Amino acid sequence: MASPDTQRWNPVLALYVAVALVASMGLPFVRVAPNRLLSGDPIFLGDVLQRQGSPLVVALVLAVFTLLVLAIGQPQRRFTQALVSVAMAASLAGLWLLASHVSSSVSPVDHPLQRTALGAGFWTLAALAWLTALDAVARLNLATLPRLIVHIAGCLPLLLSLSEGQNLSLAKEYANHSDVVGPAVVRHLQIVMLAVVPAVVIGVPLAWRMSRSAMLRQGLFPLLNLIQTIPAIALFGLLMAPLAWLAVQLPMLGSAGIRGVGMAPAVLALFLYSLLPIVRAALAGLEQVPAETILAARAMGMSPWQIFWQIELPLELPVLLIGVRTALVQTIGLAAVCALIGAGGLGQIMFDGLFSAANELVILGVMPIVLLAMLADSFFQILETMLKTPAP
Repeated sequence: MASPDTQRWNPVLALYVAVALVASMGLPFVRVAPNRLLSGDPIFLGDVLQRQGSPLVVALVLAVFTLLVLAIGQPQRRFTQALVSVAMAASLAGLWLLASHVSSSVSPVDHPLQRTALGAGFWTLAALAWLTALDAVARLNLATLPRLIVHIAGCLPLLLSLSEGQNLSLAKEYANHSDVVGPAVVRHLQIVMLAVVPAVVIGVPLAWRMSRSAMLRQGLFPLLNLIQTIPAIALFGLLMAPLAWLAVQLPMLGSAGIRGVGMAPAVLALFLYSLLPIVRAALAGLEQVPAETILAARAMGMSPWQIFWQIELPLELPVLLIGVRTALVQTIGLAAVCALIGAGGLGQIMFDGLFSAANELVILGVMPIVLLAMLADSFFQILETMLKTPAP
């Protein structure tokens, strides 16, 4: 298989363009419904461009399509890839503005319950534009930090255009629930931090002890692997009964918030899920520390804990951060399920939308989770790059 540097054409981009053409013709761009509970009537992108799109909009669509076709045959030209990334960033904002224009034209003022929902065509085209931008930026062969800066800059046109589209159902759902979104984000982060930070504090010394005890390693890893195979809902159920019993037997624990439902089983379950990637990464990092360095430290009279804190931990940190990054992103996603046992967070908004058949409310709960995971992943990418960069 040819490497990206030797390819004469870009099959990934060709697939994206083909899927985009099918989605624009076969999937509804928006749906107009009399209220939030009905799916509504579909409006396709071709109808939007034909009835409401100005000649300039049509010309821009054709220009973007032409650029993508050219980029398929020029995968190694950095200038073309830079143009594609800029065009995709503008396309994301353009899709939102176009949907906003449709919503404003089809939603009469005397029908406040009418909703214009973003259709499958919009979400497919937006996802393909984002993936195309990622592919173009990857082909620019930038370093980690410049690449992340380019990604952030690519989101700016969309962020600047969010002030439009107030008639879209997604914006209306946010307006109706703006007082709970902020506290839900804070609660979500609280659950994540209460699970991941103790996992790091306990997992790193545990990995250090396992590096010196083969018996402990052989006995603990199967247990951590088994925990990973248990579905989150089942693990919550396994933890609820013991915690409820403890709250009854020790009222002081119940007054502290440790009960069969709520934060306690949620945090404990996510803590158990986080242990495996952190312990594995910490152990792998410890095994990469040169034995000669450890022997030299012992010869200098350093105690085992001094060796760990001053030598082993700094040397294993780049590998350890990979495990923490994996655990953090995983926990941000799993924390949404904690709403089912009364822990709150963004999952509460998501499940409220599911139970009331309000798709936009589901999206309102899911999008911050995705953004938080992306921000956490980007932060650790920058941190890992800084650790790998040699000091001047």
